Amino acid sequence: MARKETSESSSGRLAQIVQTYKMTRRVDTKVGLVLAAVGIVTFGVFLALGFLIGHPIWAGILGLLLALLATAVVFGRRAERAAFGQLEGQPGAAAAVLQNVGRGWTVTQAVAVNKNQDMVHRAVGRAGVVLIGEGNPNRVKSLLAAEKKKVARVVYDVPVRDYIVGDDEGQLPLKKIRTTLMRLPRALSGPKTTEVNDRLRALGDLLSNMPIPKGPMPRGLRMPRGR
Repeated sequence: MARKETSESSSGRLAQIVQTYKMTRRVDTKVGLVLAAVGIVTFGVFLALGFLIGHPIWAGILGLLLALLATAVVFGRRAERAAFGQLEGQPGAAAAVLQNVGRGWTVTQAVAVNKNQDMVHRAVGRAGVVLIGEGNPNRVKSLLAAEKKKVARVVYDVPVRDYIVGDDEGQLPLKKIRTTLMRLPRALSGPKTTEVNDRLRALGDLLSNMPIPKGPMPRGLRMPRGR
């Protein structure tokens, strides 16, 4: 039974890697050549050093392991870049990224939205409350301001930060959402965070009443973890 479960788990991971590679290759057509070059060069360098020091076998084994590691790291970064490239500019992109922020954050999508699909999403964690707006910057500003006032009335003693997703000056790039949230200083204890979540739930959110998209994630796309 244990062997069967291990085999199924390995098959699942392999299928996921293959799926991620196919997704990445659609956006990054040179990913295969780049990965092959990284692996061959890394292995070749260590093998050459092994001949120089008189231990080609041990150096070759070490080089093979490091080549696999280097290839995995490069693949992960290019896959991440390809995933963000597919999301950028689509309604709900920030929501898709926020859902993969990680443990410690409770995300509520589309707490504010207008007819143009400009949205504000809310994340609550040990750092306080974070409001993320996406869409037209001019329209999103008013949505953020209104939501920030609403939140401040309910959790007046908690830090509330707001960001607009974009690549212009003063905006938060899509690919930096996770790292930005994870680096925010902690201001709340665990019980206080739960209390804030409970108080904000009383506000409700438009998502439960409006048929808006939860994000533009392509079928089969898995968002990689940021670094």
